[in-house]
Amino acid sequence: MTTMTLRLDDETNERLTNLAGATDRSKAYLATQALKVFLENNEWQVLQIKAALSEADSAGPEQFVDNDTVMAWMETWGTQHESDPPL
Repeated sequence: MTTMTLRLDDETNERLTNLAGATDRSKAYLATQALKVFLENNEWQVLQIKAALSEADSAGPEQFVDNDTVMAWMETWGTQHESDPPL
């Protein structure tokens, strides 16, 4: 187990204190739980981005469409001459 110091603004500290009292839990417990939830909700994004970058790095240029082509395609959206996706 590791100890960590947090600097809280007055409002956050008051809210945490109130919640700790209402739930009969310590502020440290609530902060640890909040950090765990934050990590669970966000950690996967970094892993997925790294996997996508690795996949993109190993892909050939034929698997990508340049920005000008995509923008030209998007400008046809909602018109009578809407184009198919440039794949």
